[in-house]
Amino acid sequence: MSWAVIQNGFQNFLLAAVSAASLPVELLTSINTVWTLISAFLVFFMQAGFAMLETGSTRSKGAANIMMKNLMDFCIGSIAFYFIGYGLMFGQSEGGLFGTTNFLGLINHSASVSGIPTDAFILWETVFCATAATIVSGAMAERTKFISYCIYSAVISLVIYPIAGHWIWGGGWLSQLGFQDFAGSTVVHSIGGWAAVVGATILGPRIGKYSKDGKPNSIPGHSITLAALGVFILWFGWFGFNPGSTLQGLALGEDGSFNIPAIGTIAMTTNIAAAGGGIAAMIYTWLKHGKPSVSMALNGAIGGLVAITAGCAFVSIEGALVIGLLSGILVVASIEFVEKVLKIDDPAGAISCHCTCGVFGTLMVGLFDTGKGLLYGGGLELLGVQSLGVVAVGAWTVATSFVLFKVVDATVGLRVSLEEELAGLDVSEHTEEGYPDFQQLDTIHTV
Repeated sequence: MSWAVIQNGFQNFLLAAVSAASLPVELLTSINTVWTLISAFLVFFMQAGFAMLETGSTRSKGAANIMMKNLMDFCIGSIAFYFIGYGLMFGQSEGGLFGTTNFLGLINHSASVSGIPTDAFILWETVFCATAATIVSGAMAERTKFISYCIYSAVISLVIYPIAGHWIWGGGWLSQLGFQDFAGSTVVHSIGGWAAVVGATILGPRIGKYSKDGKPNSIPGHSITLAALGVFILWFGWFGFNPGSTLQGLALGEDGSFNIPAIGTIAMTTNIAAAGGGIAAMIYTWLKHGKPSVSMALNGAIGGLVAITAGCAFVSIEGALVIGLLSGILVVASIEFVEKVLKIDDPAGAISCHCTCGVFGTLMVGLFDTGKGLLYGGGLELLGVQSLGVVAVGAWTVATSFVLFKVVDATVGLRVSLEEELAGLDVSEHTEEGYPDFQQLDTIHTV
C-alpha cells in the first residue's frame, strides 16, 4: 500500500470524524473566527510592509514622516470606518448604491456575519480599508502636508472606499451583475491607485524631478534594503489577504458534511503570480537596459500580487502564473509611461503597482476564470461585467478624489512650501528625524 493511499485514507477518516452530527456549530464558528482573525492580523502587518517599501523608495529626509503617515492612516481609518464606513459598505442596501444602517456604532455585536462574529468581520474589513488608504501615501511622498494626508485618510475611509466596496462586496449593483473581485484588486488596490493618480497629479512633482525640457531625473530611494524588506513583508501578508478572504477555515457542505475550503489553492495562485511578476520584471529590465533592476523586480512581485487578488479563487495555478508574468512586464512599462508620458511623479511606483495591475488583474478574471472566463468557453459576458466594474469604480474614485484634493488644497493646502520640501518633511512637519545621526544629502541623477 502506497503512502499516498494511506494519507488519503487518513484525511477521509478525519473528515468523517468531524461530521455535522459530531461537530458543534459553535466549534465550526470558532475555527472560522480564528482563521479570519489570524488572516486579519497578517493583513494588518502589511502596514509595516508598505511603510518599509515607501521609506526605502524615497529619500531619508522624509523617513519619519512616512512612518507617521502609515501609522495614522490606520488609526484614523479604523475609527472612521467603524462609525461611518462600515454602515455605508455593509448596511441595508439602498438601491444597490450604499448602505443605510449600522452607523455610529449602532451594530448588533452579538450577531454574526458570513458565519463569524460581527466584530471579527468588522476588524477584517477594517484592515482592508486601511490598505486602500495607505496606497496613496507612496505616490504623494516627500511633498504633502501631513494634515492634508490625515484629512484624505479620513475621507477615503468614511466615504470613497465604503461606497465602491458596497457595490461589489456589500450586495450592491455590481455584485448583482456578477462582478468578480475575490479579495480586492478593484475594491482595495485600484481605489487606492486611482486616488493616487489624482492626488499626485494635483500635487505636482518633487523639486528637481523634471528638467526644464520636461525630461525626468532619477531621484533614487535611500535604501533598497528597506524596500526589499517591505516587499517580503507584503508578500507574507498577502497569504492572509487572499486565502483569508474565504472567511472559512472549515466549511459545511450542502450534504451536511465538512470540507476544507480551497485556501491552499488560493495561497498557491497568490504565490506563483508574485513569483512570475518578479521574474518577468527582472528579465524585461535585463533585456531592455542590460542589467536586471532590483527595484523593478520588487515592483514586479507586488504587481503580480495585486493582479492575482481579484481572481485568486477563480483561476488555475497555470492561469495565475500567466497573469503574474504579464503583470511583471506591465508594471515596468507602466512606471515608465507614468513618469515619462503622463509626467506624474510617483516615488514608490504605487500607481503602476496598484492601479494599473489592479485594473489588469480584474479584467483577467474575465479571461482566466475556469468556470465563466472567455478562454474556458464562457463567452464575453463576464469580461464585459468586469470591464464595467473597472470603469465604474475608476470614475467614482477619480471624481470623488478630485473634489477631495481640490477642497483640501483650497483650504488647508495640499503641498508644503519650497523651503519645507528642501529641508525634508521629518524636520518641517514633525521636528523629528528618521536618521538624526546622518548627514542628509539630496541625490538627483539626470537621465
